[in-house]
Amino acid sequence: MPAKARKAILTLTPSALSRLKTLTSGPTPQLLRIGTKKKGCSGQTYTLDYVSQPSKFDEIVEQEGVKVVVDSKALFSIIGSEMDYVDEKLKSEFVFRNPNIKETCGCGMSFMV
Repeated sequence: MPAKARKAILTLTPSALSRLKTLTSGPTPQLLRIGTKKKGCSGQTYTLDYVSQPSKFDEIVEQEGVKVVVDSKALFSIIGSEMDYVDEKLKSEFVFRNPNIKETCGCGMSFMV
């Protein structure tokens, strides 16, 4: 019996890939680490930090030569998500489409799984 396909931890849209290539290249290349922390009225929010090395239990997601690190404590909340980069007139930001979210706050800044 074939092994069951594992759900991707995180997928990156072409727009996110392009922005991440710009952000993580340079004279001292760094990795972007994605995590979550307790905050807001629904419980959790995403965090993005630069790191030079992943922590021992972090997961590395690589797509088209771009690597991002997913904090091991955030895997349950993030697994199966899509990361996009949106560039609008008044704001530019990474956004997550997360199938695990059960509830979000009114302003959209925090979520619950």
